Amino acid sequence: MSSMTTLNADSWQYREINTRAPSLSVLADTLNELADAGHPVAAGTADLQYSNGLVGFAKKHPDRFVQFGISEQNMVSAAAGMATTGMIPYVATFASFIGLLTCEQIRMDVAYCAQPVRLIGHHTGISMGFYGTSHHATEDISTMRAIADLTVVSPSDGAQFRQLLRESVTYPQPIYFRIGRGHDPVVYDEKEAFEFGKAKVHSIGDDITIIACGMAVHGAKEAVAAMQESGVSAGLIDMHTIKPLDEDAILKAAQKSKVILTVEEHNVLGGLGSAVSEVLAEAATGVRLKRHGIMDEYALISPPRRLYAHYKLDASGIQEVAEAQL
Repeated sequence: MSSMTTLNADSWQYREINTRAPSLSVLADTLNELADAGHPVAAGTADLQYSNGLVGFAKKHPDRFVQFGISEQNMVSAAAGMATTGMIPYVATFASFIGLLTCEQIRMDVAYCAQPVRLIGHHTGISMGFYGTSHHATEDISTMRAIADLTVVSPSDGAQFRQLLRESVTYPQPIYFRIGRGHDPVVYDEKEAFEFGKAKVHSIGDDITIIACGMAVHGAKEAVAAMQESGVSAGLIDMHTIKPLDEDAILKAAQKSKVILTVEEHNVLGGLGSAVSEVLAEAATGVRLKRHGIMDEYALISPPRRLYAHYKLDASGIQEVAEAQL
């Protein structure tokens, strides 16, 4: 199908894509908390303070907020400069821009210079729906994980994002956070603890273990629960940190499970599935692997919910793909 093809949508689905979600306040609320605690955090955005919620930080800490306008590359370079003064900058814009358009600045000004900049790519994957190919971010994991000394993180919900933001304030390396559009369903409660580079292992199945990241974790969790009810020994690993990868968690799953299924809202080339396959191949585990995501194509244009169903990235779709491997 052509990349410009659209899927039919009714009015309530169209309204969904234009509704700003309350969970977008996680970024601003957490940065306010860190600033109030005395940490030298600063924030910036490229004309999207309402889309990413940073308006809440700008109102409380206007002296620490920079509105860069539509100049994403300048924003990243400026953030690197701010970091050299002892500040910890958090800069945010659409993932399709910060994860692709600013690649050179991230590589040379941030990662190569080892500056503790936190890059937040929001509205990632296909969550921009009707905004089209220019705003879909299905290559950013591949791009970012190829940059040396850059940590790549894909939180699954607001609670996990909040905890990892708190942990990031003392983290020595630059970080690329890959988050959704704020409509993320709840996976964890606020008391859950997370650590960079350490996967959240829910369970390991004898038949199949799903390794997922980002928005795919909630659907995978529901799919695993449904399969377990039907007698399938299924497990789930939330690989929120894609780089550095928790290789031990992958290899333990490979030792027990007959099949490993990776699920991501990203091109199957170069993303989570590729990272997991590299570990399995080098260890010569022999376990069967299925990579599930966007199958190396430009996503269609439609409301997000329709797209997730079309690409089998919702709970029923993930279950269908998983059961087909058995």
